[in-house]
Amino acid sequence: MQLSPTLAWLVDAASDSSGADRLLAELGAHLVADGVPLAAGSLTLEVPHPLIAKRTWLWRAENGRVIEALGFAPGGLVPDLPDDAGRRWLRDFPGGEMHEDVVGRPDGPLLGWIGPRPFTADEIEQLREAARFAATPLAVLAARATLRATLDAYLGKRSAERVLAAPLRRDLGETIQAALLYADLRNFTPLSETSPPADVIAALDAWFDRIAGAVHAFGGEVLKFIGDGVLAIFPVVEPSPRRACEAALRAAGAAEAGMAYLNAERRAQGLPPLAFGAALHLGEILWGNIGAANRLDFTAIGPAVNLASRLEGLCKPLRRTVLVSGALAAETEMPLIGLGSHALRGIAAPCEVFALPETQAGLRR
Repeated sequence: MQLSPTLAWLVDAASDSSGADRLLAELGAHLVADGVPLAAGSLTLEVPHPLIAKRTWLWRAENGRVIEALGFAPGGLVPDLPDDAGRRWLRDFPGGEMHEDVVGRPDGPLLGWIGPRPFTADEIEQLREAARFAATPLAVLAARATLRATLDAYLGKRSAERVLAAPLRRDLGETIQAALLYADLRNFTPLSETSPPADVIAALDAWFDRIAGAVHAFGGEVLKFIGDGVLAIFPVVEPSPRRACEAALRAAGAAEAGMAYLNAERRAQGLPPLAFGAALHLGEILWGNIGAANRLDFTAIGPAVNLASRLEGLCKPLRRTVLVSGALAAETEMPLIGLGSHALRGIAAPCEVFALPETQAGLRR
């Protein structure tokens, strides 16, 4: 069978596209080269994501540019938006009638096109053939995107990149310097024993939204949710660790502000406030795979992680929300309050301890 250049490209090379956006742009260019008059095109895919339900890419033939629109999942943090962005965008183009094809299965990707004039019957058949041949490369790209989105959601973006780039072996890892943030929700045990499970989960999710949102806003990455605790890192990527340390400090301050706002809402609903403690430290960590021979975990371990965890345990006796180690404090000019040197359980040397200026005190378990 003699294939057109467009169909031959879909069979031989489309699966190697860097993403669905590039596949749409290259498919449109191939169709134009094969004589199909196109003004614009769209491609919509369902994606596995905690917030996003669909992604739509929009291509203009005149300049080859591709932009993206998102359809958000109902009930998420982001307000629900219409998920037919491609169809609505194409309808705004003057000229011919829009043509759409569902690729593969009935709930599969949606390809849409519009030309400067109505398509002829032969041109519509060319578009339909292209949609049929696009099923396999789109399935490959969708599987690749699903894997990446799943790893991002469960591991974090940086850790996901490392997992995808390395063999699945437990002897692989690297030592990196990072600012660490270890945070723990207080009063969780009595809350979990006296509240319905749904209320406990809602409280945990609200807490994690505030602390993880603050970490991500300042360029950090959450490595672990440990019960009601969080371990996050701000990797040092410059010769000086100052930027990473100050990002961690700002994230801790933002988490305090977010929790204050959340607690105002909880009090208005007759619910008890949620208090937390957090510790910041700068040190080297082993970042990589650990675990059993056939069950791995990608995490960070090392003395620096232990110190951050032990330092957080001083938040209650020192009546502070956020504590900072001397190692991290030495790398910033942000204002901190010195609290002296303290022994940490299981840590040989005493630790110089500092605190963020704060008005909140009196943390109680």
